[in-house]
Amino acid sequence: MRQVKDGDLRKLAVLFERHHRALFHFFLRCTSDRALSEDLVQEVYFRILRYRHTFNPQHAFTAWMYQIARNAQMDQLQKRRPEVTPDEEMASASSRVDDVLSRDQEVALLRRAMELLPEDKREVLVLSRYQELKYEEIAQILGIEVGAVKVRVFRAVRALGDLYTELAGAKA
Repeated sequence: MRQVKDGDLRKLAVLFERHHRALFHFFLRCTSDRALSEDLVQEVYFRILRYRHTFNPQHAFTAWMYQIARNAQMDQLQKRRPEVTPDEEMASASSRVDDVLSRDQEVALLRRAMELLPEDKREVLVLSRYQELKYEEIAQILGIEVGAVKVRVFRAVRALGDLYTELAGAKA
């Protein structure tokens, strides 16, 4: 990233090759929408190029990249909110759940529980468990202390377990 910051824009392709899959999976787990996830990955790399001068080489590139990703996702959420009514959102979530249930009930229940988690809890779980970022990196991304990250992850895991148990009980 230092070379990109210094003007060697060809090195952005190297960064893309190294990180685009993980970034795509981050968005996919957060949004459950492949097309939107692809668009968000592109947006992140446009922003990396646009804001390359703000990169601090003393910090991890991945933490900086995920901060940009988080901001891109929040901007997208703000744009899309008026388009979807709560009834449409619930109908869409129900149809998605029905499709997944036919393939693998446990995985479907876990995915549904993830969808029902509040955005902040889902985000911290995706960063820590799926993207396998260190708590220090997550703290940097979220602008909080490492101890607060640990507490948020613990609470998110507990909330996910509660939702999963509730959903599994409803299916029985």
